[in-house]
Formats: sequence, C-alpha cells, structure tokens
Amino acid sequence: MRNKKKIMVAAAAVVVIGAGSAFAYWSTTGSGSGTGTTSAGASNLAIAQTTVFDAFYPGDSAQTISGTVTNNATNSAYVNNVTVSISSVTGGAGSCDATDYTLASPVMAIGSDIVAGGSSTFTGATLKFNNKASNQDGCKGATVHLAYASN
Repeated sequence: MRNKKKIMVAAAAVVVIGAGSAFAYWSTTGSGSGTGTTSAGASNLAIAQTTVFDAFYPGDSAQTISGTVTNNATNSAYVNNVTVSISSVTGGAGSCDATDYTLASPVMAIGSDIVAGGSSTFTGATLKFNNKASNQDGCKGATVHLAYASN
C-alpha cells in the first residue's frame, strides 16, 4: 500500500507541474525599415603615356600612342575611353605649334571596369610631324605636350 501512495503522490505532482507549464501568447504583427549608403565613387585615375617617341622630322611616319590607366581609388571605376589631345608645343628654334603635327584617332577605347588598384592599357592614336611646303626650321628641338582625359 505504501507503494500505491507513493505512485498517487507522484502522479499528483506531475499533474500540478504540468499545469504550471501551460503556454499562452498574443498574436501580433511587426514591421521595420533600414538604410544603406552608396559610395560617392571617388575618382582617382592616373593616366600615363608609355610610348617613348622617336624624334619627329618632316616626312616621318606616324607613331602610335599607348599608355596605362591606373585606378588609385578604393572603389572600382568604369573607364569607357581615353582621349588624347595636343595641349601645347614648346621650345624649338622659332614658331612651331600644334598645326605642325597631326594627331589621328585621338579616342582610344578601354570599355572596362578597373578594380581598385588595378590598371588597363590603351593604344591606337597616332602622332605625326607634318611635312609642310614652307620652311619648318622653327620646330627644330620643339617638344609636343599631350594631354589625356578619360570618361
């Protein structure tokens, strides 16, 4: 009989403990929002000419222009092309200017996304000294300065 009492006491304890562990909840809904900021895309491209020209002279052949675009920014940068222009002509023995030279195909395609720290090459434009009918001694020793821009 003692065992029967123990079993009944244990059963009663389970019922009491089980009753204390019933769960209740409220149904509800929720919402929220968040934001993110896009980088301003700091531009930091360096364009360098790699071509070393032979000295120009009347009647010489066009020389190809080549170079490198390096992305020094912390973000990628898409470069569509590089455009070269004659910015000035200095020195020389007299009057010499950009009309003494022909710059052909000045827009050189890259069409590339350059990763941070990466680089891409360009080539295709040419530079030539014109062979004019007049005396061109004024261009002896002149230096042609080129400017590069990308977009």
